[in-house]
Amino acid sequence: MRPGRYDRPMPEKDGQGDPGPRADRKTVDLDTAHAHSARVYDYWLGGKDNFAADREAAEQALAANPGIAADARANRLFLARVVRFLASECGIRQFLDIGTGLPTASNTHEIAQAAAPQARVVYVDSDPIVLLHAKALLTSAHPGSVAYLDADLRDTQTILRQAAQTLDFGQPIALMLLIILHMIADTDDPYGIVSTLVNALPSGSYLVLAHPASDIRPANMAEMTRRVNERMSGPRATMRDRAAITHFFDGLQLLEPGVVQPQQWQPEPGVISPSQVTAWCGVAQKR
Repeated sequence: MRPGRYDRPMPEKDGQGDPGPRADRKTVDLDTAHAHSARVYDYWLGGKDNFAADREAAEQALAANPGIAADARANRLFLARVVRFLASECGIRQFLDIGTGLPTASNTHEIAQAAAPQARVVYVDSDPIVLLHAKALLTSAHPGSVAYLDADLRDTQTILRQAAQTLDFGQPIALMLLIILHMIADTDDPYGIVSTLVNALPSGSYLVLAHPASDIRPANMAEMTRRVNERMSGPRATMRDRAAITHFFDGLQLLEPGVVQPQQWQPEPGVISPSQVTAWCGVAQKR
């Protein structure tokens, strides 16, 4: 059991501009003594929603892999490009963003609704700080909607059941799994989890995935992973290589340029990006 307790209201019932399903109140455990992946990532992005344990783990990671903060920013830029592409060029109006992390600039719903004001977005995370900030900051204007689910990625049935209160599973959905699957150990069957989620989506849907790489700056990544894992409670990170990450797209139609580093996926002219980013990403359509 994680130390500390934190009371927060659950999101309200979904509707036009409302933030999603609500329970009366829910008491959850908040661990500030150990690092959490979302809060470590927030620190790398220059955020303030982190604790001493998160900052210490993040600094240890930077010592082992100095490029990781730039990599985190490159991943956020990938998110912005891909959401804009799906909403503007592919006509996607629904997004299921799992492992959303702490709110920052250019969140999924902001980008999607800039292109299509009626877009619906469901965010899923299991960290109480993430959910609290999402409820406060990630608001939607009519006619779009935003909802927030408190669920673990491994609990696919809860995610699908609750997401269906906001999303229409008869229409295409973009499933977003960005920098989250490394927190699923091989023993928890990450491929089965992705397959279950994709199988629930209708034809014309998309899988958007980014995953930290074990085969880019491998020595730095291995040492960084070891240091961060030592400082975390709960799931530990598992890095994977390009072949293993490509396997998540089995049975889907990969869009060009395939599985690449985030800065290489449809880059914007004139935007300066790191030459190497320690992740692989891709976008694929369900036919």
